[in-house]
Parts: sequence; structure tokens; C-alpha cells
Amino acid sequence: MSKIIATHSTLVNEDPFLKPFREALQKRMERAALREIQLTGGEFSLDDMANAYLYYGLHKTNNGWIFREKAPNAREIYIYGDFTNWKIRPDFALKSIGNGDWEIELPDFVIKNKMLYKLWIVWQSGADERIPAYAQRVVQDDTTKLFCAQVWDTKPYIWKYSSPQKPSHPLIYEAHIGMSSEEAKISSYHEFQETVLPRIKELGYNTIQLMAIQEHPYYGSFGYQVSSFFAPSSRFGTPEELMELIDTAHKLNIAVILDVIHSHSVKNVIEGIGMLDGSDNLYTLHGEKGTHEIWDSRCFDYGKDETLLFLLSNLKYWLSKYHFDGFRFDGVTSMCYFDHGIGVDFVNYSQYFDNNINYDAINYLTMANKLVREINPNCLTVAEDVSGMPGMAYPIEKGGIGFDYRMSMGIADFWINSFKNYKDEDFSVGEVFFKMTDKRPEEKTISYVECHDQALVGDKTLIFRMLDKDMYYNMSIFTPNLNVDRGIALHKMVRLVTLTCASGGYLNFMGNEFGHPEWIDFPREGNGWSCEHAKRQWHLADDNTLKYSGLNKFDKDMIHIVKSCDLLSKKTQLICANEGDKVLAYARNNYIIIFNFHHSKSYTDYAINCNSGEYKIILNSDNTKYNGFGNIDESTIYYSSKFENSYRILLYLPARTALILGKTEI
Repeated sequence: MSKIIATHSTLVNEDPFLKPFREALQKRMERAALREIQLTGGEFSLDDMANAYLYYGLHKTNNGWIFREKAPNAREIYIYGDFTNWKIRPDFALKSIGNGDWEIELPDFVIKNKMLYKLWIVWQSGADERIPAYAQRVVQDDTTKLFCAQVWDTKPYIWKYSSPQKPSHPLIYEAHIGMSSEEAKISSYHEFQETVLPRIKELGYNTIQLMAIQEHPYYGSFGYQVSSFFAPSSRFGTPEELMELIDTAHKLNIAVILDVIHSHSVKNVIEGIGMLDGSDNLYTLHGEKGTHEIWDSRCFDYGKDETLLFLLSNLKYWLSKYHFDGFRFDGVTSMCYFDHGIGVDFVNYSQYFDNNINYDAINYLTMANKLVREINPNCLTVAEDVSGMPGMAYPIEKGGIGFDYRMSMGIADFWINSFKNYKDEDFSVGEVFFKMTDKRPEEKTISYVECHDQALVGDKTLIFRMLDKDMYYNMSIFTPNLNVDRGIALHKMVRLVTLTCASGGYLNFMGNEFGHPEWIDFPREGNGWSCEHAKRQWHLADDNTLKYSGLNKFDKDMIHIVKSCDLLSKKTQLICANEGDKVLAYARNNYIIIFNFHHSKSYTDYAINCNSGEYKIILNSDNTKYNGFGNIDESTIYYSSKFENSYRILLYLPARTALILGKTEI
């Protein structure tokens, strides 16, 4: 046990407010380590234990095929499909082999590639069809919309490229394969590889976060109602096409992480795993505790070995078979609290250690992070946690839960609130800086202005909040419009301040970089099952006569400059936060980032403190290629002059303009 349990948590050394909870933190560490010992027997690694996907499901052998399923509540199980003419036959009955496991061996001539199949499971009070829990290929019938498992007996994909090194600062492009086409249709892995990957590379993002990969019955769920955890969605193509997409990203030196859904599972009975063997507690919690009322889904029972092995095996499967470079764990707050954090304001440290904490879930997340590093130390893990639980993105051996990063969800909320409830003249630049940098110093975060959530029907992207109908009628470079000028200027500034203040990494949702004008509305009954609003209008970013193009160019240059200047490698140092002038300035890695948020005032010879030296403009949001007005001479060299006990430079700062300055010798 001493090899697994650390002697003490060092979190209290990082955050003095945690001192009253020192014992609780220590107990949290020990509880997770003890649970690992119980699962592994203290003799095996988590990597050794996470192989359920190699045992359960359909697998080819030297003599044919073998299929296994865990279903302890079942009385009888039959496999049926194309090879039985969809009849339940006694000669295709599985036999119970103990420990709740069922098995059948089938000769090679019976099972052929691409055949469809299901399970017929009988329990004490009934019987019904099911999709195998570990199915690695699931397809949907175009007519009936029903799902079936599918035999997938193809040649192994030959990987050509190694995974890139873990980026020191992930610049994440959040993407959805299905809605990535210009056409009103469900796009494919191959089309994404051919048309979107080059865009991501050109923009400079070093990481792609793929959404909606795990199979889900309802396309409109954005992939968050998963039914088949081991099956990449067949809507988008074949497993090999997904592998080729990831391989090609690796060729471009781009990491690919999976938006993994382990916070809940779909409620659907026939497609999902919630009632697989007729019971509701094989992998999920029994009764009301197993139902997430807001999400209308099933909640996992993280205290059960079956669940832990299922989920840990799922992580290893995606890493090993598909060469994903890590995971963004969805819904971590929901996992960690019995009330799922619904309607809760986390304002007191005691809330992180009271009876509302689901320590079984924390044990799982700790083991998940440890497993991922055992398999590939180069992997990246990100937690979607809004609660601010201490130690979420902190090393396990020091008392943390082990994630590399936490999503900084409060920043998006801040920007929404700012533009929804405040006039421009009421903006506080001090509050902007505080909200961008108010992070636990011991934990790294992923900052973002908006993700997919803000782009969905019922919400608004930032630019749509600012421009409204002008997005449709006044985005030509030949059509002057004051409202559009304001929105475009702020769109650039907000992104630049969010990125350059980030404590770890940055995220952008596909298309938001150029101010995509269309909300996301997946095909559903209410819109006639149309894909018209579940696509991306890439041509807008490519048309130099439209202002979308200028936003796209700014995003590209912003990302490349932050990377080439290694801007995020040092801490942010505040220089100026003048509330009256609405001027914000700070230094980072020898560069100075300056914002004039004032809605109408421009300043001549504005003094900004700096180190001694000569400075030049690295990025200017007012450049005409970014839809600016070109009011700044970018060839100007700014010479620092001594003033009292420090140095300063004098700048011309037009209203609603941002600059990055660097020393000329840099």
C-alpha cells in the first residue's frame, strides 16, 4: 500500500484556505489508493486490468469467433442476426461461464464481415433485444433508424505517423465531424480530413478535440447521450477512416483528444447499457439515484468493479486502438457531486468535502488519470468541472485527482454576462483582468470565450449577441456599419485577452474563430429533420470581400504569434488597469499586450510602463486586413524613456484596439 498511497497532500501548501481540510484531503488520497488496490489486488497495474474490451464482445480466434457478454441478471442469452435469418435459435444460445459472464463460440463460416447482429436477453420478468455493451461497430438502419451491432473483419490499419509530443500549451480546436461540411448533410471522417484538417493546421491550433465520436442514438444530442461506448459513430464513416483522420493529424503535428462521455449514459433501453440484462444496476445506479433528471440519462455506479473495468477499459481502447492523444472528460462536476452540482454556487470550501461528494466518482477519475499515464505518459487530460474542486488538475502523488487541465468555464459565463447586461462604457478593465487570471496557481486551465454550448439554438454566440441581424446584411467590406465595426473590434479583443491571459491553454469551437453567423440546430422533428443549420459556412472565411475573412485572418495570426513568441510560458504581470481610460496592459514573456476598451476615446502618447529597450508592434487588431481602420503605423519603433524610477513608452491607442509589442532584439 505504501507504494500507492502518498504520505501527505501538498495542496495545503499551495492554498492556505485548505488547511482546515488537510485531513479530508489526506483521506481523499488514501480512499482512491485503497480502491485501486481493491480493484487490482495490489498485484497488477491498472493497465493490466483495463483489458475488458479484449475479452468481451465479438472477437476472431484461430478457429472462428468467440463472443462474451457480462449479464449477471440474465437467465438466457442468444446471439442472432443475419447469420440466423434474425431468428432466435437454440444453437446460438450463450452459456453461463460464471461471474455473470456468458460466452459462445462460433465457426468461421457462420460469421462474415459486415453481418448485423444483436442479443436476445431473457431475465426473470421478461426478455428483449439488446446491443452488446462492448460492441466496437454499431450501425443505424436508414429506414427504421434502429441500431445493430456489425461484424467488422477488416485488415488492421497500418499507422504511418507517431503521435506528436504533448503540447506545453494546448491550443484546442473543438470540432464536430458531422456538422463540419459546407453542405447541409452529415459529413464524414474522410471529408473532415480532406477539408477541415488543413484549415486547422493553417490556423495554427496544435490540438483537436473531437466531439460525438462515441455512438449515440440521437444525432441532435451532440454526442452527449452515448449508447455504445466502444463504437466510433458509423454516421461519419468506418473505423479505419477515423484512424486515418487521426494519423493525418499526427502527420501535421496536431494532437487529437476525444471528448469522452463517462459522466452518464443514454436512457434508451434497447440501444443503451442501462438495462442490459433486465436490471438497472449492472453499470448504473439503482432506482432514482441512477436517473439524471436534467439530462434524462442514466448515472454510472462508480463504486462497482464492473463499472470501473468497463470505463477504464474504454479509455485504454480509444488510446490503444485509435491512437487518441488524450481525453476531455465531460460532465466531471455532475460525476463528483450527488446533486450533480445542479443550481449550486460553490462559494465555500466545505462544499468540496461534505456529504454531497461522490468519492466513488473521484476514485474513478483518479484511476482514469493514472491509467492514461501508464499507457502513454504523453497523454493529455482535461476536466470539464465548473465547481473548482481543489486538486482537480493537480498531480495524484501530491494529493490531486490528476488532470492536466481544468476547463475555465467561468470565463465564457463572464463574457456572456458582460455583453448581455452591461454597456461598453460600464466595462471594468480591472474585472476583465481579474476574471481572466483568477485561477488556482497550482492548477492549469483551458481558457475560452465560447465553446459549442454558446453556439446552440437557444443560446447565442458572442458575435451574434453583438451584431444580431447585421450579421446577415452588413458584413461586406463595402458596407459601413457602426454596430458591425463595434462587434468585430470586440470579437478580436475578447479573444486576444482571453488567450494571452490563459494559465495553460485555449479552446475555440469550429467556426467561431471567424464569427460564424449560423446557430447550431441539429436535424429534429421540429425543423423537418434538416441539416441546414448543422453545417459550417467556410466560404465566408475565404471571401476577402466579407468581414468574416478579416476575423479569420486575425485568429490565425493571433494563434501563430502566441506560439512563436511562446507567450504563455511565463506568468502574466499587470502593468495598467485604468478604469477611466478603459486601458488594460500587461506583460508576458517579455512582450507587452495592451487594450483600449474605450468605446469612443483614442489616446495619443499614452504612457505604458515597460523594461528599458526598443519595442515594435507584433500584432495590431486595427490592421485593415483584420477589418480595422489602419490608424496605427506599424513600422514605428517605440523607444523607452526613463520616467522617475522606471521606463515607459508612449503609444497611440485608438478606441477598441489591441496591440502586442515586443522588443526589437527579440
